[in-house]
Amino acid sequence: MGCIDATLWWLLAVDHLARQGRAALRERLAPSIRRALGWLHCQEHPRLCLLQQNEASDWADIMPRSGFVLYSNALWYAVKRRFGLPNAEATRYHFNHLFYPFSREVPEYHRLRLLGRYVRNQARRDSLYLSFVNFASCGDEGDVLGNLLAILCGLAGDAPAQRILHALKGHGVEAPAPVRAVCMPIAQDAPLWRNYMMRHRQNLPWRYHNGGAWPFIGGFWVLALAGLGRTAEARAALVDLAAANRRDDWRFTEWFDGRSGAPGGMAGQSWNAAMFLLAMHGVEARVFPILPRETRPSP
Repeated sequence: MGCIDATLWWLLAVDHLARQGRAALRERLAPSIRRALGWLHCQEHPRLCLLQQNEASDWADIMPRSGFVLYSNALWYAVKRRFGLPNAEATRYHFNHLFYPFSREVPEYHRLRLLGRYVRNQARRDSLYLSFVNFASCGDEGDVLGNLLAILCGLAGDAPAQRILHALKGHGVEAPAPVRAVCMPIAQDAPLWRNYMMRHRQNLPWRYHNGGAWPFIGGFWVLALAGLGRTAEARAALVDLAAANRRDDWRFTEWFDGRSGAPGGMAGQSWNAAMFLLAMHGVEARVFPILPRETRPSP
């Protein structure tokens, strides 16, 4: 309820259909598009040009990410590019400095410098983008979908993108199925743990969004590998993704336990099927506009 990413995905879907010959649809939905963009701009920081949100306000609906969230802002940048919105470059610039504050390049805005200094004092350094940043805390659990979208939406150039994939492989996110939602689950005694993560005992470590393996995310994994020219790895990942989806007579299971591989969640997940088809297509054709340029400052 109130999830910010639903509006972002809806805008991207409308734009995609318009580019596939459904221009009349975009015209008919123009008033709703204006309202959606206006609502999103109300959530945008006026200087950093990044969206802000409350906890549990996106697809990871019982995770404690708040403030500036990696996943949502990767989509925001994609929306800005697709709709020709102003300040897209400012969004890209501040995205890279905020979610990867480990470079030698010093950002201009003093509050961004302050945030970066604060994060560097507490976060584990990795090649991955942080999952969220605010003045109280930050997330270094390794948000796999957020990092993949940063690659696919063109926020990480070729060299940082390759380092991200290398780091994700190093964390073993492909097992037990492609891919786990996070690299390092949030433990129950960790500062980021919230009591609501115990809801239905669903978000314990290695389960659900806290380390469960999601075939839905596995489709983005295949697309990122293929888009960066790692075709053989993408094909192998696609085979593993098919195996996950076909378990129990093509059950299309929502997620699997991140250690045991036991099925969890609901059956018949349409986004599993959709991302599997998109991944099959994406092995041969570029689906997302990956930019082959260095966009993230060097560490």
